[in-house]
Amino acid sequence: MPSPYVDLDRPPLAAAGLRSVLVRPGRLVTDLRVVAETGSTNADVRALALSGAPEGTLVATDYQSAGRGRLLREWTSPPRSGLMFSLLLRPAEVPPRHWPWLPLLTGCAVVEAVESVADVRPRLKWPNDVLLDDRKLCGILLERVETPTGPAAVVGVGLNVSTTAAELPGTYATSLRMAGAATTDRATLLVAVVRTLEALYSAWRAGGDHGDAFPGGLRAAYLARCATVGRDVRVQLAPDRRLEGRAVDVDEGGRLVVRTTDGDHALGAGDVVHVR
Repeated sequence: MPSPYVDLDRPPLAAAGLRSVLVRPGRLVTDLRVVAETGSTNADVRALALSGAPEGTLVATDYQSAGRGRLLREWTSPPRSGLMFSLLLRPAEVPPRHWPWLPLLTGCAVVEAVESVADVRPRLKWPNDVLLDDRKLCGILLERVETPTGPAAVVGVGLNVSTTAAELPGTYATSLRMAGAATTDRATLLVAVVRTLEALYSAWRAGGDHGDAFPGGLRAAYLARCATVGRDVRVQLAPDRRLEGRAVDVDEGGRLVVRTTDGDHALGAGDVVHVR
């Protein structure tokens, strides 16, 4: 029988094997789907959420043709070269005003998982880019969805795994392969990221009605991995508004605190550039 793929270094994800590991009673993932190609896993999970899908619904793909990141930026990579998935979360007991911690939490999960299985040391650029050697390794996108059963969150992850330098746009991105990682197996990485995310998510939810990041140690975990705090930064807040200063903290609301000559500014959004 001919191989279903040409590049032996880039096998397709096997849904059955992933389900046997990740879909278990009492665990976060309740439904796992793998598709060969889709426009956007976030759009797919959003549609499932609107149709009543339960928390823990996960869609992964071998190729995403219309992926996007923060600020509607396009996110593309060759087939089977990246880990691209989206997960539906319904943290009903946590007030939505605390949900900005979800993408930061996901960033922590990616960093911890990649450290543990790939033996590289990524860092976080606020709010949720994962950097390796100051180049982008992974992007994370959170979308809130109003569903018939209440608000939900779709968290999307796009991790460059076996992408080569010639396949990446510009010089700002990198991949695990380019960094000489111990593994570029996407199934191994998916399991590690999801299991780490599940642990951090459970700790965050344990904050109760206040949705506090402190009880589970999330804020401390984020700060320990954050490459932005302590750096001079330039933050584009709007096309005609920019802030420059030193990033000094991430506050209890997940906002970046930037110190300028006229005081501290807590920013909930913005395009951050590390000033070299």
